[in-house]
Amino acid sequence: MAGHEFSHGVTSATANLQYSGESGGLNEATSDIFGTAVEWNANNAQDRGDYLLGEKIDIFGNGKPLRYQDKPSKDGRGSADYWSAGVGDLDVHYSSGVANHFFYLLSEGSGAKDINGVHYDSPTVDGSTVTGIGRVKAVQIWCKALTAYFTSTTDYHGAREGTLKAATDLYGANSAEAKAVDAAWAGVNVKP
Repeated sequence: MAGHEFSHGVTSATANLQYSGESGGLNEATSDIFGTAVEWNANNAQDRGDYLLGEKIDIFGNGKPLRYQDKPSKDGRGSADYWSAGVGDLDVHYSSGVANHFFYLLSEGSGAKDINGVHYDSPTVDGSTVTGIGRVKAVQIWCKALTAYFTSTTDYHGAREGTLKAATDLYGANSAEAKAVDAAWAGVNVKP
């Protein structure tokens, strides 16, 4: 969770995403994404990398995480798996699910798999298959988009455009990475 909280400072110093509406969901998701990256990079044997958020603090007393990146609605509290016109009306912790799900799909792809002893099953909105490009590349793309293309009012469609530009900058317009960004956004219902 420390990586998550420190990442709010990074967001404030870069895109300065407003903490309401869709930009607020993107703000919260950015901290989840970077917090996940910190956890994987730490390579701590007592807290192995995963796509579960806040699982060690047990805030609810039932051993369940605060949020899930593979299928955000598993939290049972209304987190959005997919974009819809009303997603910006949700609390930012729940609207963040769209970007969290995008990040999981971009990193690992769709479908069922076990990673570091955790079972994930990440569906797309239309049943399409997304092939992941790995966490490192997914984080690089998100970071480039945050620092070069996102603004304080970026919404989910703007985030799609920003991450596509970032993937093009880093890997090329016709790269597998850029195609994966497009497919992952389509998988969470953020389409052109």
